[in-house]
Amino acid sequence: MSTTKKASSALISVFHKDGLEPLVKKFNELGITIYSTGGTETFIKDLGIDVVPVEDVTSYPSILGGRVKTLHPKVFGGILNRQDNKSDQEQLKEFEIPQLDIVIVDLYPFEKTVASGASEQDIIEKIDIGGISLIRAAAKNYKDTLCVSSMNDYDEVLEMITTGNGSTTLEDRRRFATKSFNVSSHYDSAIFNYFNKNHEEASFKLSETNGQVLRYGENPHQKGFFFGDFDAMFNKLHGKELSYNNLLDVDAAVNLIQEFKDDAPTFAILKHNNACGLATRPTIHQAYVDALAGDPVSAFGGILISNVEIDKPTAEEIHNLFCEVVIAPSYTPVALDILKGKKNRIILVQNEVDLPKTTVRTCLNGVLVQEKDEKTDKISDLTNATNKKPTDRELEDLIFASKLCKHTKSNTIVLAKNKQLCASGTGQTSRVDALNQAIHKAQSFNFDLNGAVLASDAFFPFPDCVEIAHKSGVTSVIQPGGSIKDQLSIDYCNENGIAMVMTGTRHFKH
Repeated sequence: MSTTKKASSALISVFHKDGLEPLVKKFNELGITIYSTGGTETFIKDLGIDVVPVEDVTSYPSILGGRVKTLHPKVFGGILNRQDNKSDQEQLKEFEIPQLDIVIVDLYPFEKTVASGASEQDIIEKIDIGGISLIRAAAKNYKDTLCVSSMNDYDEVLEMITTGNGSTTLEDRRRFATKSFNVSSHYDSAIFNYFNKNHEEASFKLSETNGQVLRYGENPHQKGFFFGDFDAMFNKLHGKELSYNNLLDVDAAVNLIQEFKDDAPTFAILKHNNACGLATRPTIHQAYVDALAGDPVSAFGGILISNVEIDKPTAEEIHNLFCEVVIAPSYTPVALDILKGKKNRIILVQNEVDLPKTTVRTCLNGVLVQEKDEKTDKISDLTNATNKKPTDRELEDLIFASKLCKHTKSNTIVLAKNKQLCASGTGQTSRVDALNQAIHKAQSFNFDLNGAVLASDAFFPFPDCVEIAHKSGVTSVIQPGGSIKDQLSIDYCNENGIAMVMTGTRHFKH
């Protein structure tokens, strides 16, 4: 039997009618009998095109408030019959079941309904039963049936049907079956994750239908892909396509600047997922200048992000630096024109979008999933561990440094002064090494560490770090505490006039 099939009938039952009209008209032109239900049936009739109500086939009306319309053997028999199976064809005749060659069905907007904040009852009513069943049946029987499960495919189907004069190839039908199972599996995953939002079931389901192929992965010999709705998060105004590494850095930048969302103008410069510059100032121009001073060498080729609109003076400064990506909630028209002066510079406007509440990464032959670290240390969380208490200025710097420390690879030490990053020690196997790295880096860029504060992502098991910090000029320390030898560090601070506060919260970032 030929693998190319000429369609003589189609079942159309969709929630979204956008783009459907040209397809319906083409079916009518080709003499394809159309079966339909409810609102879709009315839509087709209003076009002046003949349509057969599904109720005429099943002899049953739509019941239970529309919950049951197409769930009937005469519908599913028309879809699932095998055209090369003699017994199937005999049963179609015996029970007067019409052959259904094309099925065009989409699903109730479950995810959009959840995102809208609708009531539980409204959400439950958007769990599609008939639609998902029709899609699975038609996709399963792709050898004989074309399944179209998204309005995004209408144009392609119209071209395919027009070119083939109503015929489809086995290759096309199988390809559309793949699309359909993608739709159905994603839909079921979304429903499960809604019901399992409190993680009663230790089961992991992640589904992203928006995907793009990247130029390559972390290195040119690796393939790379991004799955997610990038366009919902950003408006890309200018520049080349983002790479795998760009996306990782953008993710790090967005999560870091979220800590300073409601603060005074703050600018951050990141390289390889870590901040190499960060400052909070009365103006975004001064914030950028002081962030860059933190490490003007590492800033080359970095990712820049602001928590407020970028203006002309700031853009003029940025334009002198080679950077991969600039991110801000907005830009003045003049600033945007200046930044567009480098053709490959990627310019992004960050939209107000909720970030994921969990983090996911592959591990061994599985995945690790955890709640996102959404704890931001506040002054009210702090416990004074030493006789000397931080000054008001030091308290502000301690919180500033703590926010940054949380988003820097462990082991990490952050040195800050006057809401400016002086230096970080990042990703070290020893906390002492991290501190020495930070001190050396700060001194190499001529920072005066006298009166600086220190933040550590985890406790000090020995007093060596506070001793080294004290000798470099640090006067106040923030750390989670929790070591059985905390008292050793506390004693050193008390003996040498250093203020130490403890948060009770560790912020490892591996």
